[in-house]
Amino acid sequence: MSEQKLAGTVRTEFGKGAARKARVANQIPAVIYGHGEDVMHILLPAKATTLAVRTANALLEIDVDGESHLALAKDIQRDPIKQIIEHIDLLTVRKGEKVEVEVSVHVDGELAPGTDVYNQEANTVLVSADATNLPETIVVSIEGRVAGEHIYAKDLELPAGVELLLDPETMIINISEAVVQDLGAPSDEQIAVAAAEVDAEV
Repeated sequence: MSEQKLAGTVRTEFGKGAARKARVANQIPAVIYGHGEDVMHILLPAKATTLAVRTANALLEIDVDGESHLALAKDIQRDPIKQIIEHIDLLTVRKGEKVEVEVSVHVDGELAPGTDVYNQEANTVLVSADATNLPETIVVSIEGRVAGEHIYAKDLELPAGVELLLDPETMIINISEAVVQDLGAPSDEQIAVAAAEVDAEV
């Protein structure tokens, strides 16, 4: 995953009023932290930043007053109704550094004929990877799988340099036959009640 470049400015005003003023000016309040450094409060351009963080674990190269900061978007706070970004927490990283991130699991392929159902028990997995080479997704194939089979975390094919950090026995996919509920034919009593209701409406 290549870094996306953004230009930031140091934030000097704080509080809800200042944050609201920044958003009106199409800027997003953010903080950069990590590696024992002092927390840096900045403002980022709203449109460019929103586009840059559309993917999880977005890697950003932020220029603040001529100083470059490499950071991961760790926490993005959005307005619950408008879904606009209100604040971003950014974790400072270095090239070659390993970081822990949650990566989404993408299911690919078709089940064997007659096997109708699979349940995805885990939507993300925790992994360790190079901060500058994080996978966007981890693909798991269900091609040809039949009812009764399970896919566990240990079965995932991880990209080179990516290490699994959760229990290998964690179930990711559970494959089973579709359950068809037999409601049976209506009884004479049910038919009589339904007919009576129709007559009452007429």
